[in-house]
Amino acid sequence: MKTSLSRRDAVGVVALAAACPWATAIPPPVPQGIPLAIKGYDPVSYFTDGKPTRGFPEFEYEGDGLRYRFARAEHRELFKAEPVRYVPQLETSAPWR
Repeated sequence: MKTSLSRRDAVGVVALAAACPWATAIPPPVPQGIPLAIKGYDPVSYFTDGKPTRGFPEFEYEGDGLRYRFARAEHRELFKAEPVRYVPQLETSAPWR
């Protein structure tokens, strides 16, 4: 039995083989045990930069049952020193997440 691949199928096989190393390099999802606060945005940046800025996992802080991410280590330290100042305030009495 003679088997031949079309050029399109061969390109697809090569692309799939090339993608395999990338699939193993993808980090596993973050455990869902501690929720991520404000969708990963840096709460301090609203005050210091005047705009929302995405935080990074390497500048993370866990407090009050939530994970906070920060754009810079300095923002994390400001938050740790005075979290009440930077935690978003809602008009409801229910805890925010």
